Amino acid sequence: MSSGLHELYMVTESDKRTYHSLPRKKYPRPLIFHDGILAFRPTPLATLVMFMWVPLGFLLAIFRALVALSLPYKIGVPIVSFTGMKLRLKKPSSPFVSTSNMKEPRGTLYVCNHRTLLDPIYLSVALNKPLTAVTYSLSRVSELLAPIKTVRLIRNREEDKKMMDKMLRQGDLVICPEGTTCREPFLLRFSPLFAELSNEIVPVTMDTHVSMFYGTTVGGSKCLDPLFFLMNPLPTYEVEFLEKVIKESDDESSVCVANLVQGKIGGALGFECTGFTRKDKYLVLAGNDAVVAANNGPQRK
Repeated sequence: MSSGLHELYMVTESDKRTYHSLPRKKYPRPLIFHDGILAFRPTPLATLVMFMWVPLGFLLAIFRALVALSLPYKIGVPIVSFTGMKLRLKKPSSPFVSTSNMKEPRGTLYVCNHRTLLDPIYLSVALNKPLTAVTYSLSRVSELLAPIKTVRLIRNREEDKKMMDKMLRQGDLVICPEGTTCREPFLLRFSPLFAELSNEIVPVTMDTHVSMFYGTTVGGSKCLDPLFFLMNPLPTYEVEFLEKVIKESDDESSVCVANLVQGKIGGALGFECTGFTRKDKYLVLAGNDAVVAANNGPQRK
């Protein structure tokens, strides 16, 4: 067995005194995937402040969740805003009007990037109307507590397409085609299936700002992700509606449409578009391809 090579770096006292955070543009490689719940550098003082905040933050998160689940948007939004939650919204100057020639009425298809599990809820709040959210993976607890209707995909292309088409005939539908969340200013590859559902697509940008806890995890419990997001002192969501994307013909490639929508969302956010997928994320952070064995066969995480 050959021994591996190790590089050692000696840090002098002068280096310690001149220490500063490395700017993102100087990273040897782009930081796209990372896990862990802390959104700050855990210095002794910052860690002490966090532990002092946690009891109050937990109670505040429960209060925010109860208000959001039990009260209408017009009443609940001002209350949670008073507790420090912010929603920055940029809506189109004119409402979305369908120009489709389809005979049967269909809802609006909203496509957004994926920052936390709360994306569809904030979109529903921004529109002030109920939506149906398609989910790739969602804990049973989150499904039960969700204030909007959620539908789980089974990752069978034809069955998922039929199900989403049915939901779209019943009302407005929101999809996060990345299939998983990404914390950094990057967009993962958009699954093109959504581009086969409608000739009119409304891209929506989502961005979040937190100071203490990330609202996403790979190694932790998924059902606690919204709780950690709500425990932040001043969590902020930014939602922007972009111009509608209209397919020129039914023969237009769904992959091209998906890439176009990804590019529009990435350009509006200033995020870099990548070809990485959900599988790539889980291979990096968890060492698996997001598939776990279950009694009734393989299932996606």
